[in-house]
Amino acid sequence: QVQLVESGGGSVQAGGSLRLSCAASGFAVSSENMGWFRQAPGKQREGVAAIDTDGLIIYADSVKGRFTISQDNAQNTLDLQMNSLKAEDTAMYYCAADSRVKLTLWHGFYNYWGQGTQVTVSS
Repeated sequence: QVQLVESGGGSVQAGGSLRLSCAASGFAVSSENMGWFRQAPGKQREGVAAIDTDGLIIYADSVKGRFTISQDNAQNTLDLQMNSLKAEDTAMYYCAADSRVKLTLWHGFYNYWGQGTQVTVSS
Protein backbone atom coordinates (compact mmCIF):
# COMPACT_ATOMS: atom_id res chain seq x y z
CA GLN A 1 0.00 0.00 0.00
CA VAL A 2 1.45 3.32 -1.07
CA GLN A 3 1.61 5.98 1.62
CA LEU A 4 3.22 9.42 1.73
CA VAL A 5 3.60 11.32 4.99
CA GLU A 6 4.99 14.85 5.03
CA SER A 7 6.68 16.52 7.99
CA GLY A 8 8.83 19.53 8.76
CA GLY A 9 6.41 22.36 8.19
CA GLY A 10 6.06 25.24 10.60
CA SER A 11 6.19 28.98 11.05
CA VAL A 12 9.27 30.97 10.18
CA GLN A 13 10.19 34.57 9.53
CA ALA A 14 11.03 35.80 6.06
CA GLY A 15 14.59 34.92 5.16
CA GLY A 16 14.53 31.79 7.25
CA SER A 17 14.76 28.13 6.28
CA LEU A 18 12.76 24.95 6.66
CA ARG A 19 13.36 21.39 5.56
CA LEU A 20 10.38 19.28 4.56
CA SER A 21 10.50 15.52 4.43
CA CYS A 22 8.14 13.02 2.82
CA ALA A 23 8.34 9.49 4.15
CA ALA A 24 7.28 6.97 1.53
CA SER A 25 6.08 3.43 2.08
CA GLY A 26 4.97 0.77 -0.36
CA PHE A 27 7.56 1.73 -2.95
CA ALA A 28 11.13 2.98 -3.27
CA VAL A 29 11.42 6.74 -3.86
CA SER A 30 14.17 6.13 -6.41
CA SER A 31 11.81 4.09 -8.55
CA GLU A 32 9.10 6.73 -9.01
CA ASN A 33 8.79 10.17 -10.53
CA MET A 34 8.06 12.41 -7.55
CA GLY A 35 7.41 16.02 -6.76
CA TRP A 36 6.59 18.72 -4.23
CA PHE A 37 3.56 20.91 -4.65
CA ARG A 38 1.95 23.69 -2.67
CA GLN A 39 -1.44 25.29 -2.39
CA ALA A 40 -2.26 28.58 -0.77
CA PRO A 41 -5.82 29.47 0.29
CA GLY A 42 -7.89 30.47 -2.72
CA LYS A 43 -5.21 29.47 -5.19
CA GLN A 44 -4.60 26.49 -7.43
CA ARG A 45 -2.15 23.79 -6.48
CA GLU A 46 1.20 24.56 -8.06
CA GLY A 47 4.29 22.50 -8.66
CA VAL A 48 7.41 23.47 -6.76
CA ALA A 49 9.97 20.86 -7.76
CA ALA A 50 10.10 17.44 -9.35
CA ILE A 51 12.63 14.65 -9.64
CA ASP A 52 12.49 11.72 -12.04
CA THR A 53 13.79 8.17 -11.81
CA ASP A 54 17.07 9.22 -13.46
CA GLY A 55 17.65 11.87 -10.81
CA LEU A 56 16.92 14.78 -13.12
CA ILE A 57 15.33 17.76 -11.41
CA ILE A 58 13.22 20.77 -12.32
CA TYR A 59 12.04 23.73 -10.25
CA ALA A 60 9.35 26.31 -10.58
CA ASP A 61 10.85 29.69 -11.49
CA SER A 62 9.54 31.14 -8.25
CA VAL A 63 11.76 28.87 -6.13
CA LYS A 64 14.86 28.43 -8.27
CA GLY A 65 18.02 29.10 -6.32
CA ARG A 66 16.18 28.93 -3.00
CA PHE A 67 14.69 25.41 -2.82
CA THR A 68 16.46 22.08 -3.26
CA ILE A 69 14.71 18.75 -3.81
CA SER A 70 16.54 15.54 -2.93
CA GLN A 71 16.00 11.88 -2.22
CA ASP A 72 17.36 9.89 0.70
CA ASN A 73 17.28 6.33 -0.54
CA ALA A 74 18.41 4.89 2.79
CA GLN A 75 15.54 6.57 4.64
CA ASN A 76 13.20 6.30 1.63
CA THR A 77 12.27 9.96 1.83
CA LEU A 78 11.82 12.84 -0.56
CA ASP A 79 13.09 16.08 0.97
CA LEU A 80 12.72 19.77 0.19
CA GLN A 81 15.22 22.22 1.62
CA MET A 82 13.74 25.71 1.55
CA ASN A 83 16.00 28.71 2.11
CA SER A 84 15.45 32.46 1.90
CA LEU A 85 11.76 31.94 2.50
CA LYS A 86 9.33 34.67 1.51
CA ALA A 87 5.82 35.46 2.66
CA GLU A 88 4.52 34.27 -0.71
CA ASP A 89 5.89 30.79 0.03
CA THR A 90 3.16 30.40 2.66
CA ALA A 91 1.04 27.40 1.70
CA MET A 92 0.21 23.80 2.42
CA TYR A 93 2.99 21.69 0.92
CA TYR A 94 2.30 18.26 -0.54
CA CYS A 95 4.46 15.38 -1.65
CA ALA A 96 3.33 13.45 -4.73
CA ALA A 97 4.43 10.28 -6.49
CA ASP A 98 3.85 8.11 -9.51
CA SER A 99 3.62 10.57 -12.33
CA ARG A 100 3.28 8.97 -15.74
CA VAL A 101 5.14 11.98 -17.14
CA LYS A 102 8.72 12.64 -16.12
CA LEU A 103 9.78 15.99 -14.73
CA THR A 104 6.39 17.57 -14.67
CA LEU A 105 5.04 20.22 -12.32
CA TRP A 106 1.45 19.54 -13.37
CA HIS A 107 -0.39 17.99 -10.44
CA GLY A 108 -2.81 16.11 -12.66
CA PHE A 109 -0.16 13.59 -13.67
CA TYR A 110 0.51 12.34 -10.13
CA ASN A 111 -1.44 9.45 -8.65
CA TYR A 112 -0.43 9.45 -4.98
CA TRP A 113 -0.49 12.33 -2.52
CA GLY A 114 0.34 12.95 1.09
CA GLN A 115 -1.86 14.89 3.49
CA GLY A 116 0.34 17.97 3.44
CA THR A 117 2.34 20.03 5.89
CA GLN A 118 1.71 23.73 6.53
CA VAL A 119 4.42 26.31 5.92
CA THR A 120 3.81 29.85 7.15
CA VAL A 121 6.30 32.62 6.48
CA SER A 122 5.80 35.94 8.23
CA SER A 123 7.24 39.15 6.84
